[in-house]
Amino acid sequence: MTAAPTKTPPPPPPAGAVSVPVSDRAARRAERRLRRLAERETVPYGLRPTRAGRIGRAALLTVAALVTVFPFYAMVVLSLKPSAAVEFPGSLLPWPVSGEAYDTVMNAQDVPRWLFNTLLYSVVSVVGVLLLASLAGYAFAKKRFPGREAMFWSFLSMVMVPYHVTMIPTFAMIAKLGGVDTYWGLIVPTLANAQAVFLMRQFIQGLPDELFEAARLDGCNEWQIFHRIVLPLLKPILATLGVFVFLWHWNDFLWPLVIGQSTDMRTLTVGIASLQQQNVPLNVVLSGSVIAFVPIFAAYLVGQRYFTEGVTASGIKG
Repeated sequence: MTAAPTKTPPPPPPAGAVSVPVSDRAARRAERRLRRLAERETVPYGLRPTRAGRIGRAALLTVAALVTVFPFYAMVVLSLKPSAAVEFPGSLLPWPVSGEAYDTVMNAQDVPRWLFNTLLYSVVSVVGVLLLASLAGYAFAKKRFPGREAMFWSFLSMVMVPYHVTMIPTFAMIAKLGGVDTYWGLIVPTLANAQAVFLMRQFIQGLPDELFEAARLDGCNEWQIFHRIVLPLLKPILATLGVFVFLWHWNDFLWPLVIGQSTDMRTLTVGIASLQQQNVPLNVVLSGSVIAFVPIFAAYLVGQRYFTEGVTASGIKG
């Protein structure tokens, strides 16, 4: 009798590796393949992209991404260059690197004050716009009072009026009240945002009335209903709208230029524009632009968690 051949055991997995059974890997691959096939079957045959179409789409998106990112790359690279004449394309190379422009900007007497003014203007405006828009949206969506629809559509008609038309009467009214060259004169006229009220009203209108009826039966007053029910459900749209309002106010130029008469009341956008009129080196101007760009990019990173959900949920419901 011949001895049965002995099976050699498989080599042990390397240290630190997670052993996944082959059957599980095959099942996952099969699941992903079935999912892709199911998604493909939902697209009509004539609209299914070919291999050449997918390659062309990827190439087009790559070119669009490079065109979009290039201005930011040029701004950052040129801001890190020494104070010298700009020569293209050599100046777009990421070397040599110098931080003297940022030192000049941050050590300047006016730039920190401009940064504080812009931050105060943007943050306070975001809080005020979100609070007033959510209160007004709740009233227009869930409360019944005479003239509600006429009042809402009259307020919404402000969107069709160009901003430049209302700027002169607004400035005249603020000047009579003594608000020129003050923080409240800079902030208060921007708090009535018709677009924000419209978005809030459309979102709250889609909330079920049973929630509010149950809260009233439990003894909640209107403020408790708004604080405990409406606001928690508004988190996605509040985050999305907050990012947009922050961007609008951070990049606002015309109203801060008109209302801020002194150098101490300028915002970053107005201050950087004034630097261009003083023959300031290009790298210093671009370093100020980079400093102005970082907070709005950080605001987007903070709010992107709710951004897609808020954009989807804020659509107009039929």
